[in-house]
Amino acid sequence: MAIYSTGPIENNFSGGSRPTQQATIKMVNSDSVNTSNVLIEGYVLNGTRTLYVLQSVDLNPGQVFSQTYYANLDGYEYVFTTSGDAAALTEISVWGKNSAGQIVTAHRMVSNEILQ
Repeated sequence: MAIYSTGPIENNFSGGSRPTQQATIKMVNSDSVNTSNVLIEGYVLNGTRTLYVLQSVDLNPGQVFSQTYYANLDGYEYVFTTSGDAAALTEISVWGKNSAGQIVTAHRMVSNEILQ
């Protein structure tokens, strides 16, 4: 089992809106035989840390998962707990997107950038 975190992501108003409106989580189990499980926890950071996303995802061998969550918040953080025989071969990325669905570079984290 491993626990990964985006760390706190600041998303304050800039030019009348927040840079990121949605956060897309992408995960892939690159193991060819074993399954993995990922517990996704999303937190609103607004003076307190409040859980707003809680989802458990089972990933079959070779499976890719993508889910988009609301992120029009002053601050947020995602924590991922991986388990199962393929936990070490499960990769996770987080993609902040603006209102037009375009990637916000400052809020994009690929697997090796997420804190363990």
